[in-house]
Formats: sequence, C-alpha cells, structure tokens
Amino acid sequence: MAECPTWTSDPSDRSETFSGDPGLCCFGGQPGSLPSTLVAVSARKRSEQRLVRPWSFADPDRGRRPQALATEEPLAIELDGVRVATTMRTPGHDFELAVGYCENEGLLAGNQVVEVKYCANGSAVESSFNVVSVSTGGTAPVPTPRLATTTSSCGFCGTEDIELLASRLEPLSGELVDWALLARAPEQLRQHQTLFDATGAVHAAGVLEPDGEMLLVREDVGRHNAVDKLSGRLLLDDALPATGRALVVSGRASFELVHKAWASGFRALVAVSAPTALAVETAERAGLQLAGFARDGTLEIYVQPA
Repeated sequence: MAECPTWTSDPSDRSETFSGDPGLCCFGGQPGSLPSTLVAVSARKRSEQRLVRPWSFADPDRGRRPQALATEEPLAIELDGVRVATTMRTPGHDFELAVGYCENEGLLAGNQVVEVKYCANGSAVESSFNVVSVSTGGTAPVPTPRLATTTSSCGFCGTEDIELLASRLEPLSGELVDWALLARAPEQLRQHQTLFDATGAVHAAGVLEPDGEMLLVREDVGRHNAVDKLSGRLLLDDALPATGRALVVSGRASFELVHKAWASGFRALVAVSAPTALAVETAERAGLQLAGFARDGTLEIYVQPA
C-alpha cells in the first residue's frame, strides 16, 4: 500500500500515484459518470456490524441479531498547510469531500487544486486516513484556521450570512430545469442509496442532468458532506460550475445546502422535505430554483426565478 495516496492535477501521474490496494483509492469509470474518475478514496469502512437485541411488548425476549451501523469519524481538512476544518463524516470519497468543502466555502478563490493527499506529515496510516491535505501550490489566499469541529448535522453553523455569500457569488442565470424532472429526481436518488438501505442512518445527495439523468450520488452521515463530495468530484473533473444541473437531497433544504448549491453553480435544488425560511430567502437572492416535499411525482415550488 502506498505510504501517502495522492491525487494530482496531471492525469499522466495518476495511475502511478494511485498504486497499491485498489480498495483504498482508484480511478475508473462508471455508468453516467464524468470522465476524470476519482471513484473512491478511503481505507476506512463505511459501516460496521454490531449485535443488537430487538424488543417489543409482544416479544420482549428475542435474541440478538447483527445490524450494520454507519461509520462516523472525524476528517481534518487542510489547505496549503493550514487546517481549515474538522468534520464528522462517513469515510469514503474523502478527497472529494475536502476539495468540495474548500470550493464551497470560497477558500480556493478560483485557484486550481494541484494535489490532494491523505498525509500532510508522516504516513496516511499514522493519521488513520483521517487527515486530507489540499494544495493549490500556495496560489489560494491564506486561509483562516477553523478550530471548531463541524458536526455531521451542521457544517455552516452561522459562520457566514447571505450578504457575505452575495458579495462573492454572482446570481445564477440560464434556462430553468424542468419541474417534472425535479419531481421525479428523489425517486431516482433513492435507487442509489445503498448505504442507507444497509444502515438507515445516512443522507444522500445527487447531481441531476438537464435531461433527467442522475449523474452522480454520494451518501454521508452529514448532508453537507454528501453535497461537498459531489462538488469536489465535479471540480476534480473540471465540471464546475454545475450550470444547468440540479442538486437533489434526501432531507430538508437548509440554508447551508442552498449556499453550497449556489457556490457550485447548480441551477436548482430539490429536497424530499421542506426548506427553511432562511433557505428560501437565500435561494431568492441567488436566483436558484428551489423545491421541497418532492415525493411520489409531486413537489412544492418555493422559488421560481424569472
């Protein structure tokens, strides 16, 4: 196994850089995927088996049985040698998560990612594959360290507001995504939620093409992490901004998810549950299509840009 699995911006280097255990990190295509193919990057399991004892009034003495539990571990994210976040996440697609976080928080400021690796100092094994370093070669602005841990339920946690987002992001424009496609999207997303099927404990986010094809799906204990993984994948494949595409999420549409959809250039955001009032206000400012309660081929439209 490689001492420090690494992604570089030079495609000619990637096959050699990702030598070793194919289960650790690999490149390769998948149906409907983008061409540059960072498929999975993690040596950690996404779930683990534990014995549980079902209980009910009718049968209080049932025996124990195995159950899969979603893994939740900290991931420290560093940009050009500065630790910018520690988030609780489901291992898997960690490089995408780190890159997507840096992009959606505005830390890259348009500068190219030239390298992503598991170990800033020492080997990846020593850090238990829980530290990812993103490098722009020092071209990005020097980031401000963020010492607080981001929980799996909230990544943004009030560190920015709508005005700050509007100061660095242009309003979205272009042809709207067909509402009929958005109404069907959560059912398509549900077909790819394999970790949820096994554990019942993770969120999902997907990228919907303008023609209604589900291009990419990620799952994570944190809904913001699932979205950052999508954004990171698109960025590494030179496919941001996500013009004309829709972001589909399995839970509610929070302010934070609207912020990330706007930062990545998605035209629309559709959620299985409701948006918050602040999410609606932010989507209006962004010019982002926003729909909620998308179930059984129906949805509620909250923001329909002119």
